[in-house]
Amino acid sequence: MRRSVPLFGVLLLATAACGGPAPPPVSRAAVGAVAASGPPPTSGPATAVSPAATASTTVTSAAPRPAAPSALAQARPKVVVSPNGVVLPVTGFENNGVRVLTPCENSAVLDAGTPVKGASVVLDPGHGGKESGAVGPNRLAEKNANLAVTRVVRDTLARNGVAVLLTRTGDYDMTLTARAAVVNAIRPAAFVSIHHNADPDGPHNGPGTETYYQLASASSKRLAGLIYEEVTRALAQYRIAWVGDTDAGAKYRTGSNGDYYAVLRQTAGTTSSLAELSFISNPPEADLLAQPAFDDVEGQAVARGILRYLRSNDPGSGYTTPYPRTTPAGGGGKEGCVDPPLR
Repeated sequence: MRRSVPLFGVLLLATAACGGPAPPPVSRAAVGAVAASGPPPTSGPATAVSPAATASTTVTSAAPRPAAPSALAQARPKVVVSPNGVVLPVTGFENNGVRVLTPCENSAVLDAGTPVKGASVVLDPGHGGKESGAVGPNRLAEKNANLAVTRVVRDTLARNGVAVLLTRTGDYDMTLTARAAVVNAIRPAAFVSIHHNADPDGPHNGPGTETYYQLASASSKRLAGLIYEEVTRALAQYRIAWVGDTDAGAKYRTGSNGDYYAVLRQTAGTTSSLAELSFISNPPEADLLAQPAFDDVEGQAVARGILRYLRSNDPGSGYTTPYPRTTPAGGGGKEGCVDPPLR
């Protein structure tokens, strides 16, 4: 079986704070304020007695001194990584810390963590926590395969000088809106959500990889085509019984509000793609996914596609016209969502 996935991954932000190494955590965390709560009241100095006081002493109270902003608030980050690695988009600043959106779309105040002001690429390991995603015949959960491959993508990009941020760094619940909020806070050059597929149409001549792009974005289409090209080329070396949909390739999916997938629809304005790399429901592919070496093959292929998007004008390939889909993807909402601890 695959390597176990720790609670949170090592954050690789070689240049996340505008080109330099990510600063260390500022101080210990004081976490958990609710949305309605504000900063704790600040008491003023002790009352002073007038020097001219006689038998009838006059007492006056000095005005309270405002609390000094925490070092984290002074950094004015767009995202804060909590002391235990949870990535949190910033929604406001307060004297005692930074107000953030949690993975379950609640509000909290942090006075400790790593401030992040930018990243070139944001990666999203799909599912997590109670949402396992598809489960292979070998009992491998998609959420774990997604995170393992995403870490390879992250490490490969970092070795190539690209600053990367993950939406989800461990095995915990996270809504689709919270994932999009991380992207919208950072506005990277590219965003990729990484998944593994299930329920194919049948046998396929080669890997049944699918990449989705935003309907209204030519750059999103190019990113999806480049990732598709690199992944299918890398996986074709394996001589197994592949499966896939009849419209496998780089494509779009429409919904009532435009793009069907929330992580593409809610990140409009950022070049985004959702990638279904291989079919975890297919026994031979699930067996491959249980091997760390296969994580490396998939992850490095995704990274090559992203690097080509960032550094070339290559058009990509594999573009196809999708057939209509009526089965909902499901998941990713607030119902039953439980936030991870932030320290």
